[in-house]
Amino acid sequence: MAADLPAGLLVGGLFLVYLSMGLLFGVVLKGKAGVPLSRRRPDAIHYSSGLSRLTDHAVGALNRGLRKRPTSLLSREKLEQAGLNKEPGDYLLIAGAVTLVAAVSGFFLGGVGVSILFFLLSPFVLYLLVNLLIARRRRQFDEQVPDTIQMFSGGLRAGHSLLRAIDAAAQENEAPMAEELSRIVNETRIGRDLGESLADVASRTASEDFYGIAQAIEIHREVGGDLAEVLDHVGETIRDRNQVRGQVRALSAEGRVSALVLMALPILMFIGLVLFNPLYARVFTTTVVGFAMLAAAVVLLSVGGLWLSRIIKPKY
Repeated sequence: MAADLPAGLLVGGLFLVYLSMGLLFGVVLKGKAGVPLSRRRPDAIHYSSGLSRLTDHAVGALNRGLRKRPTSLLSREKLEQAGLNKEPGDYLLIAGAVTLVAAVSGFFLGGVGVSILFFLLSPFVLYLLVNLLIARRRRQFDEQVPDTIQMFSGGLRAGHSLLRAIDAAAQENEAPMAEELSRIVNETRIGRDLGESLADVASRTASEDFYGIAQAIEIHREVGGDLAEVLDHVGETIRDRNQVRGQVRALSAEGRVSALVLMALPILMFIGLVLFNPLYARVFTTTVVGFAMLAAAVVLLSVGGLWLSRIIKPKY
């Protein structure tokens, strides 16, 4: 199919793909030093390419626009929950580059119809990716809570203060628990109340277990007592809840796998049809009836996915 395309269109499409990939990997995803070069070497002459300056201006404009009109779909807080150390403007620029590459690739694979479909699906897939990262990070955080509370009680019994015990637990843990505990320590050192920092972490990670720890520490600060013993009792309760949660996940594993297969099978079949029999798939991408069928398939898959997600998430 690529041989039937005009040479200018082919060259233009490849140029857009390479430009998007260059922006994505060379500028947006480029690692940044913790301390800017202007602070480390104030007397040095700093050079930056025109592409870097253009990208910085675009990211700055996007961030300023999002600050004026904040949205819950993409915000700094949502990216923090996903563990992405990026500003919303950076992620929007990444999403634009990925969407452009997907649209051009879809045009070469199946024509205008597939290009439009990829163009519309790419932002939705990137939004789902952020939600998946948030869910995975919260799950990892919940798995680390029992060991963390044991570190708290052990540090208190060793004679350390509560803040020192939290700092030691941050050094012993891995991400995401280490990141959240280090943030608590840093916020407390600059004057923020410890209870507020703990509650903020519980809210950001949506962890009921860590919220119980925060409540136990706050009550102890008001009434006193043996905090290590209180944390031990809270830890036992959390372990019992995690055991029940693990049993529920094991019993519902078959339903989750079935939902994944049912959702992925139509999409993979359509992609295979486009790749191996483009003449047959052209009916879906070049006719009004084909577009209507694709739209109906997307709606039905969305409704079915929502229904399956409610079924495989039992409440206990």
